Amino acid sequence: MSQTDEIDDSTAPLIEHLAELRSRLIHSVVAFLVGMVICFTVATPLFNFLTHPLCQVLEEGGQDCALIFISPQEGFFVAIKISLLGGFVLAFPYIGLQMWRFVAPGLYQNEKGAFLPFLVASPFMFLLGASFAFYVVTPLAYDFFLGFQQFGTTGEAVASGPAQNQPGLSVVFQGSAQEYLNLTIKFIVAFGLCFQLPVLLTLMGKAGLVSSEGLGSVRKYAVVAILVLAALVTPPDVITQVILFVVVYGLYEISILLVARVERKRDEKLREEGYFEDEDDGADH
Repeated sequence: MSQTDEIDDSTAPLIEHLAELRSRLIHSVVAFLVGMVICFTVATPLFNFLTHPLCQVLEEGGQDCALIFISPQEGFFVAIKISLLGGFVLAFPYIGLQMWRFVAPGLYQNEKGAFLPFLVASPFMFLLGASFAFYVVTPLAYDFFLGFQQFGTTGEAVASGPAQNQPGLSVVFQGSAQEYLNLTIKFIVAFGLCFQLPVLLTLMGKAGLVSSEGLGSVRKYAVVAILVLAALVTPPDVITQVILFVVVYGLYEISILLVARVERKRDEKLREEGYFEDEDDGADH
C-alpha cells in the first residue's frame, strides 16, 4: 500500500465524523428554530408567567402590576428574548439526544453507562436551579429592590402660608418590560448554571481529573471564588448574593461527597479485580 493510500484511509474516518457532526448540528439548529417559533406564538402568556414574582410583590404593596415599553421596538425584542430562552428549553432534550448519538458510538459499554446518567442529570439540575431562582430568589430580590419606593404623603406644617400641607415626593416603580425580563433571565440562567456544579465535578471525578481530597484541600479558595461569582452574576443586593453563596457552597460540599462516593466504588471495583492485592499483602508484612 502506498503512502497516499494510507493517508486517504486515515482521513476517511475523520471526514465521516465531520459529516455526522454537521448533520447533528443541523438537526439541533432546526429543533431550536422550531422551539423558537412555537414560543414566539405564545410569547405574551410566557411573559405574563415570568412577571408573576414582580406582580406578587407589587400586589402585596397595594400597587397595580404594570410594565411599560420605553421604545417602539422594545415589545418585539422582548418577544425575541422569550423565544430564545423558551426555544432552547424546548429543544434541549432533542439537542442532548443528538449529542449522545454522536458521542455514544465511540464509547465502550461501561463508558456509556457512566456518561448517560450525567447527560440526564444535567437538564434536571438546570431546571431545579432555574425553578429555585424563579420561585424563591426572584421574589426576594424584587421585594428588596421595590422597598426603596417612596410614596407621597402630606407634609407637616413647618411654616405659615402656602407651604402648609404640600404633598411629599413620590418615587414609584414604572418598570421597563425589557429591563425586567433581562434581570429575570439573568437570575434563571445564573442559578441554572450554578446547579450544574455537582454534575460537572462528579463527572470530572469519574474521569479521574479531580479527587475528593483535592476538592477539600482547596475549599478556602472555592469560598473566595464563589463569593466573587455571587457578586458578578447577581444584582448588588446582599440578600441575593448571600442566597447564591449559600446554595453554591452547599452544592460544592455535595460535590465532594459525590466524588468520594465515585472513588469508593472505583476502589471496590479495582479490589475485586485484584489490583490492590499487592498493597494489601505489603501492609500485612
